[in-house]
Amino acid sequence: MNITKVSLFSRFARWASTVTGRPAAFIIAVSVIVTWAITGPYFGFSNTWQLVINSGTTIVTVLMVFLIQNTQNRDTEALQIKLDELIRSSRFARNDLLNLEEMDEAELDRIRQEYLDLAEHAQLHLTKRKSHNSK
Repeated sequence: MNITKVSLFSRFARWASTVTGRPAAFIIAVSVIVTWAITGPYFGFSNTWQLVINSGTTIVTVLMVFLIQNTQNRDTEALQIKLDELIRSSRFARNDLLNLEEMDEAELDRIRQEYLDLAEHAQLHLTKRKSHNSK
């Protein structure tokens, strides 16, 4: 199997998402906030003291949004390809569903309604069967 080379940013984004999603990262973040809060009286709850946490959390948040979005985009794309392959390989599947993510809202609503109608029909059939079996 030929696996293409992943970009340095993609590898870093995946690594950062993995590391920051662990309990240890949460504990470190809580520790930083607790330490900051404890130092409040020492710094007289000054504007600079407040600016440190505000600036730090804003910077970390913005950077994490980009890293997480990158990882999410790649994971979603991979999942979409896998689902497309399952649809394509199924003899009874509707191949017109392979590009749902490219359709406009009206078309998606129409297809969604088809499946809601199918689900409602199946539920009615199941309810009738249950009431027939209980007689």
